[in-house]
Amino acid sequence: MAGGQERILRGRIRSVQATKKITRAMELIAASRIVKAQQRVVAAVPYSDLITEVVRDLSAAGAGSSAPLLAGRGEVKNVCYVVLSADRGLCGGYNAGVLRATEGEIKADALAGRGHVVVAIGRKAESYFRFRGYNIAESFAGFTDNPTYAVAKEIGEYVTSLYESGQVDRVELVYTRFITAGSQEVVQRPLVPLEQEVTEGGDAKAATGHDYEFEPSPDTILETLLPRYVEARVYAALLNAAASEHAFRQRAMKSATDNAEELIKNLSRIMNRARQDSITTEIMEIVGGAEAMNSGN
Repeated sequence: MAGGQERILRGRIRSVQATKKITRAMELIAASRIVKAQQRVVAAVPYSDLITEVVRDLSAAGAGSSAPLLAGRGEVKNVCYVVLSADRGLCGGYNAGVLRATEGEIKADALAGRGHVVVAIGRKAESYFRFRGYNIAESFAGFTDNPTYAVAKEIGEYVTSLYESGQVDRVELVYTRFITAGSQEVVQRPLVPLEQEVTEGGDAKAATGHDYEFEPSPDTILETLLPRYVEARVYAALLNAAASEHAFRQRAMKSATDNAEELIKNLSRIMNRARQDSITTEIMEIVGGAEAMNSGN
């Protein structure tokens, strides 16, 4: 009986040890990818800041008065949520954070009489909202841990078309912002129409009061630039989400590795105790048999 239990425990220990090797490898891979992802986040900041500055200058010059992406709707009837999740699991509460935050906003919109549309980024978001019967307009997947600008351009063009066609009255980004390797937060940011703060405070007029000269016209430049601005915002969110995913996965796999080590220790103690019980039982059987033989003589 004890011998059978010992074999079972040995098998469980080997299984946990194999799992520990996998989680440890995944932890190291995620840790190595965090650095590269963080560098990409930092590298995208100057472009985003500069394009924002140009948009402000053009708006200050009087451009964009009729631009669809700048004109807000008087009444918001439908809201589009661009939800950034992961394609894979094993990353702790990363996916749950953005999914629950979005679901809470959708329920609040329903109470206020507003409709919703979900653009799911990542397989986890798609499966979550599809299973619960939410209105999914489009889904994008297969790139969440290493996004490219081409993907951001595709997403930006799609959500822009939704807004310009009147299918939605506002577009919101829901993603996990990367702060440091140990700190990330779920945020919701308006994407379309552009925030008023973006288009205010430009330096289109010099200190002398004269306007800058734009070639071609400010309206033409702004019409071309606004879609690029939306794409840059989406790309920055994708980079933040990717870095956050790696950070969450690294912590989750470290926790799993630590738990595996603790489980191996506990199983080893139980196995040693079972072995000791087996040895004690055998000794008792030998002593009992010897006594029986002596008493028979």
